[in-house]
Formats: sequence, structure tokens, C-alpha cells
Amino acid sequence: MTPLHDLATAAGIEIAWRDVNGNDQTVSDNSLRAVLAAIGFPAETDDDIRASLATLEQESAHTALPLITAEMNHPITLPGRPGPYKLTLESGVTHTGTATEHGALIALPPISEPGYHRLEIGNAQTTLAVAPPRAYTLDDAAQGAKMFGLAVQLYSLRRHGDGGIGDFAALEDFVRHASAHGADAVAISPVHAQFSNDVTRFGPYAPSNRAALNVLHVAEHTDITEEPFVNWPVSAAAKLKNLRAAFENFHDHAGLDAFRRAAGPGLENHAIFEALQASLLPGNPGAADFRTWPQAYQNPDNPAVVRFVQENAREISFHAWLQFRADAALAAAQKTARDTGQKIGLIADLAVGTDHAGSHSWSRQDEVLRGLEIGAPPDLINREGQSWGITAFSPRGLRNSGFSAFIDMLRHALRHAGGVRIDHVMGLARLWVIPQGLPSAAGAYLRLPVDDLMRLVVLESQRHRAVILGEDLGTLPHGFSDKLNRAGIAGLRVMWFERDEKHFTPPSTWTKTAVAMTTTHDLPTVAGWWQGADIAWREKLAMSGDGEDIRAQDRAALWGAFQKSGATTMPQPPDADGAAATYAACAHLGRAASTLALLPIEDALSLPEQPNLPGTTDEHPNWRRRLPGDAAAIFSREDVTARLAILKKARSL
Repeated sequence: MTPLHDLATAAGIEIAWRDVNGNDQTVSDNSLRAVLAAIGFPAETDDDIRASLATLEQESAHTALPLITAEMNHPITLPGRPGPYKLTLESGVTHTGTATEHGALIALPPISEPGYHRLEIGNAQTTLAVAPPRAYTLDDAAQGAKMFGLAVQLYSLRRHGDGGIGDFAALEDFVRHASAHGADAVAISPVHAQFSNDVTRFGPYAPSNRAALNVLHVAEHTDITEEPFVNWPVSAAAKLKNLRAAFENFHDHAGLDAFRRAAGPGLENHAIFEALQASLLPGNPGAADFRTWPQAYQNPDNPAVVRFVQENAREISFHAWLQFRADAALAAAQKTARDTGQKIGLIADLAVGTDHAGSHSWSRQDEVLRGLEIGAPPDLINREGQSWGITAFSPRGLRNSGFSAFIDMLRHALRHAGGVRIDHVMGLARLWVIPQGLPSAAGAYLRLPVDDLMRLVVLESQRHRAVILGEDLGTLPHGFSDKLNRAGIAGLRVMWFERDEKHFTPPSTWTKTAVAMTTTHDLPTVAGWWQGADIAWREKLAMSGDGEDIRAQDRAALWGAFQKSGATTMPQPPDADGAAATYAACAHLGRAASTLALLPIEDALSLPEQPNLPGTTDEHPNWRRRLPGDAAAIFSREDVTARLAILKKARSL
């Protein structure tokens, strides 16, 4: 190990990693230096390395961290000096005692009450976040039953006067109809805040802020010619114009003020960001990125920003009001889900990161990675690796801030939901980070404080009585799957991946504690896969992947699996008959051992096109496809009701 490698390892960078072929790869020194510099540890010279190592050692011995996590009924160790302490539990009960020496740390007795407790020891005060052993699980929600739900891209929903973008009112209607057919959950696409002043940005997994809502989903009557695709710029501009007019007639200022006080500084900073950007953008397209703003506006704590707030209170109130409207509408959808009998209701989707130029990066600059993008290393499909063009939490920033941004994000996701799906859940343990300007293959894995993050997820899950789903598709860090299982976080079991080289796995053997699905938004629909629509797209765009010869073998294997599971007794249908394949897939999915089965609405409708084609931007209409009718029309279709009936019956077998 060289001094550079020592520093990288101490800073949480994995200097070696194993690729998809099982071969060990070593990160180059240049990449290590670039990643280290981005996370605040210069390493260009030997003197830099020595100074950075000293900084790390000092931080690791820090005795005044704002928050430390622990697990119920387990001994607690933390930095500090032995001596008397006072512990005030969330319930108000107070305990006193003496912290004892434990190697280089100190130890406290176990705590049997979960929650956020205040610890005073010496001159230091910290919060102890004590988590129960497991999250609120699918079995907790199901109470012995097998559940099913539907997954839907929120923007794809239709409602008369929706302005061309699916909204929360359409979601509430969809939820009501889903309940009538026996659904216990409705999983939705991310509803994170985007950029009200840049309506060309609409990718749900590259938001401005994960602790605010996408106000384009607020229901405000807007007439737009109905199209099969969302025209985001046109629809967004029209809807925002109508929302601004509605704000001028708004009079419940007491309700808005109460909402703002309860929401706290996170909401205010997002509203300030939106107002600032609106003031700077006219005639200056570069102001879409706050890093190009005048220096005085680049930090929310600058006195110039304080003056802006005082001088632009009305505009800031407008953006806070948009969040107020969005919050109330999402709450109504979840209330309808529970009032109509759903055991879970809405399952929110939590993106893995945010846009570098967004309000979260502006307001939480010390808690996000700067100068780094997250993505994935080279694999069989993407031989150059992937850079997703977004940033994520900094492990150093999280610890130093008491994980406040992470906790706020979790609470916001669970505020009006019965569960949350964590996108790329491996990101709780490590992220592939790429120095900006370098190719994806020049990245490295950066470790995150996985035990702390998972304890916080578990604690918030139990406090909200909400299930946690982890998108665990792909290569998991060693031992991470066991961590998920112990924590009660449900992985995903997708039909396409439940197989070996020749055979699809019987659904009766799928993981009970996971969520069963036919497909996801990034993968072909059942009808599309059966008909080869995904192959046609890849051929059109010169993308790699299986051809028709392999698909023919896979069709036979899948139909054989359908027959063995009892999903069908019919002979294999023609390649063009995607509808027959979806009927059988619904019965197959329903037989999964998994406690919850989620059917994408695209499969309930037997649609051939998938919502997103990874590796494309404008070449494929990603995040734009609309459903072929409103909720009433969809759920009154004979083929949809038949598929849902098949799924429901199979769940009871």
C-alpha cells in the first residue's frame, strides 16, 4: 500500500473492485487523486497526502458529532472520553450513568426505546438515533395475506383538463379504481421537485430536490390538445401560467403560513431557489445552473440572499404555495387509498440522486458530492460504464451534519405514502463516483456509512409504519443482501431475471420477503418482450443486446414456465400475440411466493412500449408515454378487468 492508497482507503474509496466478469480491477492513481480532491482531501503531493491523512484522523476522533446511530438493546459505542452522562429519551424519561472505556471508544448500556434521544456527556451533546432491529415489513402490512398492487408512471395518467400531464387528482381516481379491483398498493414514479423555470428538464430520476414535490402534478384545469406523449415544455408552461393566476385569487394565508412553519427551512430554501432562478434566467440561459449565478447568490446564507428574500416575498410565497397545493393533493390520494381498504396505499419512489444544478445542491452544499457524478462501472451492456449526470450525498457531509438532509428526504418521501422504493438501494453502501470531465471507466467506488443509513431507514419506516422496497437489481456489494434481509427491506424479484441460462424459475420459489414484478420501467413490457419490440428499438438505435434467435428460445422457455406454474394450459401463442402472453404472465406473477406482487399498468393494458429505454435520451420517448384513457376508461376495459381478476385469484391460491 502506498501513502496515496492509505489515504484513499481511509477516506472510503475502494482502490480495487471486481468487474462483471469476476476480474479484479485497480483504480488508477490519477482517478484516486481526482476523487480525493473532490471530497476535500488533496493528494497531489506527499505533503498534501500527509495533511489529508491528519485531517481524516482528526475527524475520526471527533467527539462532538451531531448524531450517532445505534440499535435497540445493543451496547452503544461512540467517540469520547469516559465519564458521567445524561440521556434524555424522546419519551421524556431521563437516565444517568457513567460511560466506560471501550478500546479507543467509550461504551454506554443498551437502550430499549427506539427514537431520537439526547445524550449529554462532558461538554458535548449529541443525538442518539436508536433503531429497532427491523423496518415495518410487507408481512406486517399484509397480516398473513398475499397482496397485489399496480405500478404506474404518474405523468402517464389522464384526466380531462389535466394540461397534458398526469396529476395528483388523476392519481386519486386511479387509486380508487385500483382498490375496487382488490389492489393493496399503488407504486408511483418519483414525484420529486423539478425546475419550474426550466421546463425542458423532466427526467424523474434527475430532480432538483428530493425533499420537495413536482408542482406540475398539481391539478389545475388546463386545456391542451390530447396527445399520446407528454409535451413537457408546452404543458408545463401552460399549467404554471394557470397556477400563477390561481395564486392571485388565493386567500387561505393562515393555512399556507402554518404549512410553511411546519415544513421548515427545507421548503423555504427550495422556494427561494425557484424565485432566485426566475429572476436571473430572463436573457441569461446560463442561470439555469446556480453555479453560474453572481457569487453573492450562490450560497443561501449570503446577506444578498437575505435581502432578496425581503424584497421578493410574494414570489417566494407563490413557490411555497405550489408545494402547499402539491402536498395536500398527494395527501388526499394516500387518504383515499387507505379509506378504500388498501393495506399499503401509495409506494413512493426515491431517486438515487439529484441534479448538480438543483435546489438541493444549492441549499445543502456541504452535504452533497461536488465535482463528482454518480453512475456505474463498465459491464456487459455498457462497456464504457455509465455516468448518470447527477450527484448524491457526501458521506463526510452526512456525518458532519448529523444526517439531517438524509432524514429530511426520508420523512418527505414517507409523509404521504405507505411505503417507499429506494432506487439503486446499493447506494446506501457505496456509489460509483466519476470526477467530472473524466470517462465513466475512470471512476471508483466510494463507501457510504451503510450501517448509519440503514438504521435511519429502519427507524423512519417504523415511525411511519411504511414498508421499504430496495431496487437491488445488479451487482450488490458483498454481504449487502444479508443486510437488507436483516433490516426488513424488501428486494425486487423481476420475472425476466428469475432464471438460469435455460429455464425461468418457478414463482413458488421466489423470495417471500421480496416484491414480485413482471417488469420495471427500464425493461420491456410483457407484450413488448413477446413481440420483440425491444429488439426492434435496439436494432434501430444500433444498441447491443439479444437478437431474435435467442428471443425465440426464451419465449419457449418462458411459456414452458407458465405451463409448469399452472398459469396456463394453452399451447404457446404466436410471437405477435402479446395479449395472450400478458394474461399468462398475470397468473404466473400471482403465484409468486412473494408477499407483494406489483403489476405495471402497462402489462395490465398489454402495451408493447416501455416507459424508459436506458442509454437513450431523445432517441426514445422516455418519460413521455401517456396511457390510452383515464382511470374509468382503463378499469372498465374487459381485458384489464380480466387480467386483474386472474392476478387476484392467483394471489389467493
